[in-house]
Amino acid sequence: MEPGIAENLEMVRSVISQAEKASGRAPGTVELVAVSKTHPPEVIQKAVDAGQLVFGESRVQEARAKIPELSSKLRWHLVGHLQSNKVRVALRLFEMIHGVDSEELLVEIQSSAKQLGVFPKVLLQVNVAGESSKFGFSPAGLLAQLEAILRLDRVDILGLMTIPPLAPSPEASRKYFVRLRELRDRVEKEYQILLPHLSMGMSGDYRVAVEEGATLVRVGTAIFGERRPR
Repeated sequence: MEPGIAENLEMVRSVISQAEKASGRAPGTVELVAVSKTHPPEVIQKAVDAGQLVFGESRVQEARAKIPELSSKLRWHLVGHLQSNKVRVALRLFEMIHGVDSEELLVEIQSSAKQLGVFPKVLLQVNVAGESSKFGFSPAGLLAQLEAILRLDRVDILGLMTIPPLAPSPEASRKYFVRLRELRDRVEKEYQILLPHLSMGMSGDYRVAVEEGATLVRVGTAIFGERRPR
């Protein structure tokens, strides 16, 4: 059994609360998504016992096996890359999909949502650093495609998501979080829409992300320890 999960959760929640306060944000503004990928249901249950209800998974098939083993009161977010052939299953499992990274994938989500009679909540992934190894819209690409994206009437776009480059210091991520927030603000102003969520910040830099406006932080290792081999 995995020791220390309750204590780890308490520490992460405390850091989030301190960062909210330091940046003048109201308490409870930020939602913690506990990223449970590679960890089995009995380990996830320890986090549930400590009061955590929102969990993130990266792979649809892994989540599909785990979710029925745990309480139906839990809320699940897909935080990894979604393949188009997994869209229908994902729409049944997750209350929010964080990493929607192309217009083509959005069209697939729109089609499946119509067939299933649902209105999925999604976040658009933006590759603000321009890394070739990462998925996501470029900032310019997102702006160029946004009119077409907003015509997809079955997709509830609630905000933006990003993954900054790996760096030795949390402060190195700050500029990427600022860019995402500024892009969101620009889109809201130009298109007269609300995008309330910014999904940014992981175990190494979530404090900085909260300071720069994150509403969802995706924290795994700081809660559950190192990922288990698949």
